[in-house]
Amino acid sequence: MRFFKTGPGDYGEGDRFIGVTVPDVRKVERQLPGLPLAGILDLLASAIHEERLLALLLMVSRYDKGDEKVRQEVFETYLAHRDRINNWDLVDASAPYIFGRHVHGKGEEERLALARSERMWDRRIAMVSTLHSIRQGETAIVAQLAELLLNDRHDLMHKAVGWMLREAGKRDASMLERFLDRHAAEMPRTALRYAIERLPEERRKDYMSRKDQARVRPQRTS
Repeated sequence: MRFFKTGPGDYGEGDRFIGVTVPDVRKVERQLPGLPLAGILDLLASAIHEERLLALLLMVSRYDKGDEKVRQEVFETYLAHRDRINNWDLVDASAPYIFGRHVHGKGEEERLALARSERMWDRRIAMVSTLHSIRQGETAIVAQLAELLLNDRHDLMHKAVGWMLREAGKRDASMLERFLDRHAAEMPRTALRYAIERLPEERRKDYMSRKDQARVRPQRTS
């Protein structure tokens, strides 16, 4: 419960855990291949975190194995019930495989709408969903969303932005370098550390020094 920040005022306040590990949740998921969508929604409505995770893993499997009609149904259901996707692991286990996969190649309006949401978990869905595009060799949307979310107020978004930039950099190093050259000095420190994690040491030091120099630079006065 401490790991998922369930205390008063934390992002996971009130979430309930029963101590089932992710591998064991996945074992249960494999035992329920034909569970109807109504049954999945019953799990998603649960107050127990592991049951909501199970529901999302079942939705991912249903999307993966379904035809176009089933995939559209799963996608619409995912969006309609995303208020139940309310912790970082729930987002990360589902966003690339349902939302990201469904909007890929269809324009970015829906993803950008989520990225502008007041709800932090919507913004994380938008950012983490780009992992699917990255795996298809497309990284422009990562830079676009990272720029949009650069000054997000929440640390979980700093981590998501840095993580996706790092993953995109594995496929397109020049995109990552261009982004860092423009924004390293203004990026939140957490986002920057995640983004540069795989770079050579000298490059990491260079970008961190830009951040440090910007932090101590005196403000201009009129």
